[in-house]
Amino acid sequence: MTQTLTPGRWRGLATTSSDDNIFTILAFDQRGSYEKMLPKGTDYDTAVGIKVETVNALAPAASAFLLDPQYGLLPMLATPRNAGILLALEESGYSGDSTYRKVAFYDGWSVAKIKAAGASAVKLLVYYHPESGALAEEIEGVVRDTIEQCHQYDIPLFLEPVSYSLDAAVSKSSAEFAAARPAVVRETARRLGALKPDVLKLEFPTDADFDSDMASGQAACETISAICDVPWVLLSAGVDFDVFAWQVEAACKAGASGFLAGRAIWKEGVVLPAEERSRFLQGTALSRLRRLSEIAGEHARPWTDFYQPILASGTWFKEYSS
Repeated sequence: MTQTLTPGRWRGLATTSSDDNIFTILAFDQRGSYEKMLPKGTDYDTAVGIKVETVNALAPAASAFLLDPQYGLLPMLATPRNAGILLALEESGYSGDSTYRKVAFYDGWSVAKIKAAGASAVKLLVYYHPESGALAEEIEGVVRDTIEQCHQYDIPLFLEPVSYSLDAAVSKSSAEFAAARPAVVRETARRLGALKPDVLKLEFPTDADFDSDMASGQAACETISAICDVPWVLLSAGVDFDVFAWQVEAACKAGASGFLAGRAIWKEGVVLPAEERSRFLQGTALSRLRRLSEIAGEHARPWTDFYQPILASGTWFKEYSS
């Protein structure tokens, strides 16, 4: 059953997706991880410049760009007029310890400012584990509050829940966590999808280091689509491009509405000298993004399968409130 979207949220999804209503979004909202990738001694202007260069090079193949408030103003202003913009609401990282992760926010940054700055959508990343008890409920409360704010300003929310281990002795990269991961991602999608963010940005449910079988990955993605009443897109989580390409195909064949990916596309370019970086971005990175867009265009489910706009009438504006 389709849900009705208000005009701002409908337009926000339309401007961040392709002509076929598929999300082919380039993410470059990394901050902490980006700083670790940069050569030692890189100054702020250079860090911003690399993001601007990446946006300019990949604009021909992206339906939208996900950027951050810290480094993202100039890249946002550099985007072409036909590309949507998502801005991250959360601060990079988290508060609390590694097994008890809370959302951190910037002082002076808000949904209202994201809307006022001209963005098409808000992105919120939360670290979430469905078995974390009271903390999971607290995170769900943060999500509800953010959804309410997005509805107030009539701007769509892309919600990105990222899993983590609740046991300090069990790494997320371990075989033990990999075995639990499909159930964790599926239950996360069920619980947070029920809160009705406009789009879920999800991890691939299987860990390619332990299960590289596309068929099993697609089956795991199908269980997500079966319980999810909102469109979802796949995040890259820093995996190598060849891995992400088959994950995108599996996810989209299983009902995902596209991808929202960053490091799998551009990560090698960050450390390259300027001329080499330019060639990499305009060659390898652009080819990667185009390939992913082709895969999504062929297999993904349009977000319009989930939503319809409000009915038009001569008096719609009287009832409309944002």
